[in-house]
Parts: sequence; C-alpha cells; structure tokens
Amino acid sequence: MKRMVVGMTGATGSVYGLRLLELLRETGGWETHLVMSPAALLNIREELPEGKARLEALADVVHNVRNVGASIASGSFVCEGMAIAPCSMRTLGAVAHALSDNLITRAADVMLKERRRLVMITRETPLNLAHLRNMTACTEMGAMIFPPVPAFYARPTSLADVVDHSCMRVLDLFGLHLKSEKRWQGLSKEAASLVSGAGQMEGN
Repeated sequence: MKRMVVGMTGATGSVYGLRLLELLRETGGWETHLVMSPAALLNIREELPEGKARLEALADVVHNVRNVGASIASGSFVCEGMAIAPCSMRTLGAVAHALSDNLITRAADVMLKERRRLVMITRETPLNLAHLRNMTACTEMGAMIFPPVPAFYARPTSLADVVDHSCMRVLDLFGLHLKSEKRWQGLSKEAASLVSGAGQMEGN
C-alpha cells in the first residue's frame, strides 16, 4: 500500500484536490492523507456541491491542519510524496521560507528535507515578483511547481476533461500512470502533412 499526502489550501480550484482523491481511490493500492486549511474549507463551500463531507469520505485519513504533531509531520512517515491541490500563494511563500506554521506547510517541509516528491498545483494569475521568487526557491529545494495549464491538443469538451488531464499529469509524477486516450499521440495526419510540406519548402 503506497501512501500520498494531499493538502488543500485557499486558492480556487478545490476540484483538483477532489479529483486526485477520486482517482487514487478508483485506482486502489493507495492510502491517502488529507489536510485542509481554513481558507480551503471556505473555497470548498463555494466551489464543490459535495463539500467537505465528500472529500473526507474519499480520504483514508483526515488530519487537522493545526495538528503539527500528526504522523505526516515526521520524516519517519513513509510515503510517496505530497500534492498541494490547489496551492495558494500564501502556502507557496510559507513553504519557500520553511515556516512549517501548520500541518500542510510542515508536511511539505518534510517532503523537501526527505527528498520526496512535492507537487504544488499553484493557482494564481498574473504573478508578481514575490510569487515568481517563491516558485524559484521551492524549485531549487526540489519541489515541482505545477500550474494546471489546459492541454488544448486533447480537445477537451468539458471542465471535467481539463481537470482530469491535469490530475493525470500530476499522478504521472508519482509513478502512477493512468490509461487515457487524451495523452499526446503525435501530430494528426493532416498536421503532419503540413509540417512535411513546410519542410520541403524550406529545403527548396
């Protein structure tokens, strides 16, 4: 049984945390540990009809964000890593400066010091210089900054398609590769013929 920590913070995009928990539950073989910040709970109330109860039902273990003595606060807690979905700029900054001021930022700090996977699904735009510097600091420490950018080549027809593709890519980073027809398969025959034609023209 592999284990993953899922943190949810006060940025918009609660559906990313929800969908990650759903996919891990559907896949099987994964034990999930969920932590939600107070601001995350406010967003969940606004964004998810299922709300907090649905998230807690999907997770194997739910931790109080104030409980910095929880199992996931220690490097001796063995897991594959942590996804912060979504990750607010406040949480990004706290991780960048190793504040460990709640269970989410402490667990993230543990992932970095133990050289485990930390994926931060950052949700903000546009970005100011502080945001960019904090992203750089986290990247230099080993985290992966993952803005959930839509893959339009997959031709999504719904918001669910966009969310699913991003969550699939996140899980790839933890070694969980879901089967999907939406993965890049190369250029279509029509596009490939255009590229071939352009190459011949350049050669001429």
